[in-house]
Amino acid sequence: MPQRFNRSRSLYVHGAAMFFGLALSGAASAATADLVKPGVLLVDKSLAPAQVHSMEIAARRYDTFWHTGDEAFAREALADNFIDKTPPAGRKQGPEGPLLASRAFRGAVPDLSCEVEQMLIAGDRVVAHLHFRGHFTGTFGETQGRGQTVDFIATDIYQIDNGKIAANWHIEDNLTLMKQLGML
Repeated sequence: MPQRFNRSRSLYVHGAAMFFGLALSGAASAATADLVKPGVLLVDKSLAPAQVHSMEIAARRYDTFWHTGDEAFAREALADNFIDKTPPAGRKQGPEGPLLASRAFRGAVPDLSCEVEQMLIAGDRVVAHLHFRGHFTGTFGETQGRGQTVDFIATDIYQIDNGKIAANWHIEDNLTLMKQLGML
């Protein structure tokens, strides 16, 4: 009798493990489907398909973070030793830097969205041409928004290592943004 119980228990545990494994892989697929998609995707054909996939997913997770403000996407995308190669004055390094920046900017533009107009994947880099939109209804520094439209572009260059963004070089159209915020 104990042998039968162990076999039943073993089948139960094995079946539960298979069920949860399938559920998790389905969740991962659903999560991938929820990521922002680039309008145009250009890929270096010399890269292995698995490498292209992991690089694209890391970039799309990070861009989805900027689109939604959901910090889980940034935490999945950024390496623990992430370095911002072009930080604004005072921005903290590491994954916490972009999280703090997003929180502050979403305080000014709560309905912020981020469209990935183009994405290029080559070597160990992903270049994302981003288009941000929203309405300035919160505060930015000492300036209170009045509902004015925010519509500006940015370009990011992500260095990918082991499926994570290890470094980022970025430039935003801050002149346009500051004019729209009424700060210039």
